[in-house]
Amino acid sequence: MDRVDLLPDLGNFVFTVVSFVVALSIIVTIHEFGHYIIGRWSGIKAEVFSLGFGPRLISRTDKHGTRWQIAALPFGGYVKFLGDANAASAKANDAEMAQLSPEERRHTMHGAPLWARAATVIAGPLFNFILSIAVIAGLMLYTGTATDKPVIGTLFELPEGTGDLQSGDQILSVAGKATPDYPAFSEALDTAPTGPVLPMQVDRNGQTIDLDGPQLFPPRFTGVTPKSASYAAGLGEGDVVTSIDGMPVWTFEDLRQAVAGSNGRTLKLTVWHPATKETTEVALTPKRTDIPAPDGGFETRWMIGATGGFVFAPETRPTRLGEALNGAVSQTWGIVTQSVSGLANMVAGNISSCNLQGAIGIAQGSAAAAKSGLENFIWFIAVLSTAVGFLNLFPIPALDGGHLMFYCYEAIVGKPPSDRIMNVLMSIGIAAVLSLMVFGLSNDIFCP
Repeated sequence: MDRVDLLPDLGNFVFTVVSFVVALSIIVTIHEFGHYIIGRWSGIKAEVFSLGFGPRLISRTDKHGTRWQIAALPFGGYVKFLGDANAASAKANDAEMAQLSPEERRHTMHGAPLWARAATVIAGPLFNFILSIAVIAGLMLYTGTATDKPVIGTLFELPEGTGDLQSGDQILSVAGKATPDYPAFSEALDTAPTGPVLPMQVDRNGQTIDLDGPQLFPPRFTGVTPKSASYAAGLGEGDVVTSIDGMPVWTFEDLRQAVAGSNGRTLKLTVWHPATKETTEVALTPKRTDIPAPDGGFETRWMIGATGGFVFAPETRPTRLGEALNGAVSQTWGIVTQSVSGLANMVAGNISSCNLQGAIGIAQGSAAAAKSGLENFIWFIAVLSTAVGFLNLFPIPALDGGHLMFYCYEAIVGKPPSDRIMNVLMSIGIAAVLSLMVFGLSNDIFCP
């Protein structure tokens, strides 16, 4: 193989790593800053705030005596408080603690009141959730909210064109069914006839016009899922499927039904690319995929990892701040509940354990999001931040949830577990976390 042939693969690898490091660094910085700032406000002194592990590359000590540093291995970070033996906040040995005065001991993580320690620990995951809410709310404020009526904002390209439709048209009816709002619009599309044209009625500058337009939910990709058949084939946003195995495809529902009925058989897709205005033949093999169901469970389908949408971007209005915050909280909570449901169904054996991804899968996801645009990458950071915050609340020693479990024990019994028990439990916790990481990595490598 010519070494020049390796350049695209090398470029993709570098892009994947950089995307992952950027996303992870933002999330880790916010998480650790939560620990740091609440700890400082609670009277606990932070000695080191590190982004990354290993040898120190850049550092600066502030007026509070905290050394802020960037380390050589950018795959995490930590805050080392006074009295910590290491980055995992293990307690320093008795000899070192004995050298501290009572006042200095109060400023250590292990000598502070229970409320201060608990607040400092829970602040990390809490700040992850706050980051997710802030990012999602910010995106909603930036993109706006679709108006109540189905009014065309921007039309997207289709291989056969968009007929007589124009930006600003309000769709009054589809195939004879009135569409006064988006619920009625979606219902009308569900029963609309398939085919190259769709009869509709629009309001254009106060004038009612009957016309034959394109399918309003065409087989056009609005995005692809990492590690999916579509992603592996190099398909992306804007691509339009025009036929499957030689049979014309007019709506996204046509595409979905063909894929769902394939039973894993390889399909030959004819795809039109808007960038080149050309069509290519692509062979895709659908994968069995577990997806969240409306009832909170999961259902298994054959999928190629593509999402669809309207042939137009809806006209929008400015999003109100309260509306954005409420929507962001709801979506963040939805991510948490889906994660809980997914884990429960994996443990019960209802869905494949391959749904649990490791570092490679997350890195591929970050790269795919970055390639599809800044908004999608920012959204990915919000989702990953929620996942990190949720994972850290697991009651596993070495994670924040494990520390909170010890504090609950201390609050009930009146004293913390002995150092010997703590060391044993921390070792078990670290082993559990490492096992989970290895399991996720094995899924990334061996799962189909």
